[in-house]
Amino acid sequence: MRNHEVTAERELLDAGGNLAEPGWSRHLLQKYDRSKIKAPKWRIKEWDYYLVMGRNFAGAFTISDDGYIGLQSVSLLSLGEKPWEHTETVLNAFPMGKLKHPADSSAGNTVYEDKRLQMRFTVGTGERRITCHFERFFKDKPFDCDIMLEQPDMESMVIATPWDKAGHFYYNQKINCMRASGWMEYDGVRYEFDPARDFGTLDWGRGVWTYDNTWYWGSGNADIGGNTFGFNIGYGFGNTKAATENVLFYNGKVHKLDDVTFHLPTNGYTDPWKFTSSDGRFEMDFCPILDRAANLDFKLLVSDQHQVFGRMTGRAILDDGTQIQIGDVLCFAEKVHNRY
Repeated sequence: MRNHEVTAERELLDAGGNLAEPGWSRHLLQKYDRSKIKAPKWRIKEWDYYLVMGRNFAGAFTISDDGYIGLQSVSLLSLGEKPWEHTETVLNAFPMGKLKHPADSSAGNTVYEDKRLQMRFTVGTGERRITCHFERFFKDKPFDCDIMLEQPDMESMVIATPWDKAGHFYYNQKINCMRASGWMEYDGVRYEFDPARDFGTLDWGRGVWTYDNTWYWGSGNADIGGNTFGFNIGYGFGNTKAATENVLFYNGKVHKLDDVTFHLPTNGYTDPWKFTSSDGRFEMDFCPILDRAANLDFKLLVSDQHQVFGRMTGRAILDDGTQIQIGDVLCFAEKVHNRY
């Protein structure tokens, strides 16, 4: 059944290390247990990624353990008249579970600390906090932040999809529409978040992937007359016959979409994009501002990333037929090719 919704709590993996019930859900109902994975430790991937977007700036924060490599990164983006960004990354060899990522997104802390970078994601009652100090972040100057995200009782997008290879799976949660407050600071400039307008998103993931993958992902949030609106769109992670990850968020509720197609420009990532959906419920034009491009080539480990930030305009339709018109909503869409 396409877009099968998981509605009852259960173990994520069966005795063979495969997904027990592929599908999507509104909460993290399937219980992740690292010890039940049958793949080698160096193939297990665990990550927490936050993106917090202001009026014309953004910060992105990653703590990840990808088995034979750990990737801890911070991005600062200025999306005003003269767009620029800087991403600084710390790589770790063979963490293989040493970072002790929590098995559930609703509790526990995700922490990375060394002499140069101290980054912590903490979960409280109805809120999340991101704190970071990054020494010599860029041009020998430090980066600091202290950001709060409101998380009232709200639905999320959760997907559990297999690859067509035994023991391989993708388990992922996207929590959108968390109102943001707090600040980031770099080079004497303080970037203040306003919860009436600004939002954060969590990308929480655990899994075992095949070696060579290309994926597409897009996400955005907005306040529309005091109502929270967001979207998560994407494809490319494994076999999506059971479900897609395409959803709308509106005032804490998820509205499920079918397939969404990314129509990328042929001449370059900063030309206009289009998005269409098979059910006609997500029809958007995307005007890029900045391509946060990164290309890593370590022979066995290759990553070609294009995370494009810009503004979305168009129409989305909720489950009950209500039409939501959005204009110039700051968001991102990306195409990423990884071999690792």
